[in-house]
Amino acid sequence: MGLAEDVRNLKTGLAGTTLEETFSKESPKLHIKNRKALKGHHAKIYAMHWCDSKDDALSKQLVSASQDGKMIVWNAMTTNKVHAIPLRSSWVMTCAFSPTGTRAACGGLDNVCSIYNLQSKDQPDKVARELTAHTGYVSCCRFLSTGSKILTASGDMTCMLWDVESGVAEHTYSGHSGDVMSMSCKNDKVMVSGACDALAKVWDLNQPTVCRTFEGHDSDINSVSFFPDGMAFATGSDDASCRLFDLRCGNELQTYAHDKILCGITSVDHSSTGRYLFAG
Repeated sequence: MGLAEDVRNLKTGLAGTTLEETFSKESPKLHIKNRKALKGHHAKIYAMHWCDSKDDALSKQLVSASQDGKMIVWNAMTTNKVHAIPLRSSWVMTCAFSPTGTRAACGGLDNVCSIYNLQSKDQPDKVARELTAHTGYVSCCRFLSTGSKILTASGDMTCMLWDVESGVAEHTYSGHSGDVMSMSCKNDKVMVSGACDALAKVWDLNQPTVCRTFEGHDSDINSVSFFPDGMAFATGSDDASCRLFDLRCGNELQTYAHDKILCGITSVDHSSTGRYLFAG
């Protein structure tokens, strides 16, 4: 009973506080250092994505896509190139690494999401599947956990869920009134999308209708990222701010902005614990 009472008292004491008040104590300083330099691209690197795998070897790998017309899979620890993939279009905007480590994908101004089989014996790596239903550029792509399905976001104001093997679009998610710039998926069930209509929308992947719409930004949302526990998500916008929204209460929890930061936010992501939000 003593422990249960302590928990109740703690909950009561925290009730009604804001996120800012709860974490008002100064956080320890981050000592971020440049650990490795991956050299090999010869033009602007437009996108990169870590392999989100529990396998120790795969979790050290990432993929990068550049406007030099190459997509490279790296071993981040050794800095060695695992795969160097020539792309059909150099106007790439996004890339993705399947959690199984067997596939990589990219998309861009050609309106196509190209899938590459990393287990293929072909050299150089050739396109295994092209997903061609979007009528606008492909701004973001992300594999689901099995690697057999992939989500894409596009300038045609829609997102799509695809079966990689057949190349068939299983669902189309329509509801934005501007280009969809980013999306993030959690547990293969829920997706959040951010678009140039300054709105973030939450979707059930099994249904093509919007579950909830979140307002707050004054300009394009360029990036969205789920909080590690999947109960909240962060957004980054051209209005030079980031915001944290909670799915349970359906409201904004916090706005992150600074008078000296005037440029738009193009990318956001959380630390593994959720304590820190990285934005650039």
